[in-house]
Amino acid sequence: MAAMIGHDAAEQAFVEAWAGGRLHHAWLLAGPQGMGKAAFAARAARFLVTHGRGGEGQTVPLDDSGDAAAERLVAAGNHPEILTLERLVKDKGKDLARNITIDQVRGMIRRLHLSLSLGDWRVILVDAVDDLETDGANALLKTLEEPPAQTLFLLVSHSPGRLLPTIRSRCRTLRFQPAERDAMTAWLHDLRPMLDHGEVRAIVAASGGVPGKALALIDSDVAAMEKKLLAIAASGDPDNRLREALAREVGGTSNRARLELVIDIVPALLSQLARERPIGEIAPVLAGWDRVQRTVRDAIRGSYDGTMVGFEIGNCLAELAPRRDRGSV
Repeated sequence: MAAMIGHDAAEQAFVEAWAGGRLHHAWLLAGPQGMGKAAFAARAARFLVTHGRGGEGQTVPLDDSGDAAAERLVAAGNHPEILTLERLVKDKGKDLARNITIDQVRGMIRRLHLSLSLGDWRVILVDAVDDLETDGANALLKTLEEPPAQTLFLLVSHSPGRLLPTIRSRCRTLRFQPAERDAMTAWLHDLRPMLDHGEVRAIVAASGGVPGKALALIDSDVAAMEKKLLAIAASGDPDNRLREALAREVGGTSNRARLELVIDIVPALLSQLARERPIGEIAPVLAGWDRVQRTVRDAIRGSYDGTMVGFEIGNCLAELAPRRDRGSV
């Protein structure tokens, strides 16, 4: 996986706690999806099971090499003291289950009653704790209240405000914040030097400072889609040709990723248009933003008709075109 950015403060806090012998038994890794929280949790788990108890005051990087035999087990996904709770794949299908079940949590709790078979730490990684069933969350809470010795919990959360307050109160929180524009730009240039400046600018704007989203956008033709959307806003699309093409391009379940790309791009485009317009013409741009937001919310509540969403987004952009370019509109 490509290296993420924005983990420096979290890494320092975790390693310093380990080195000082003050490693809290539960850590809540909180922040937007796509910030690399699960990747950080995996790094932290590997570090613990390959480096021993800590407490000697000497800090080392989170990716420092530790016990070679334990490293090989981690790399193979077979280390016995790293337990992961995540949504399972449904029977004979590719879709994930809706939740992490109470049975999964009970299975984890049974493992906690066993003695450590290798090393000084057992690590429980929950990705994401937001996905726990209510009964599972309550069972986890009881374990957090009376944690076994030398057991550490890493709880990934995309929406920490929705968790039980009692779970949050049992954890030390590490917050993963979206990266600044300049940092994202430099990171993308280093990561993908073949991207031109226009593509990087579009990806940074659409990603909102979330590295995982930026990585997904790299594989999409962001610049081409941005060009199509701006063409609608510039011309007003008097014959509906551009809007109909957009709707076809993002409609249907097979084009869901392209629709999400459009939804990601539009806020940055509207912001760009607002900056370019005279003060007296900014209000319609803001109204267009509100309209797009309502369209997306209504679509999510309903059937998520990509064709309808695409055409309506096109309508919002078309209405922002200068009147001289909109024919009789």
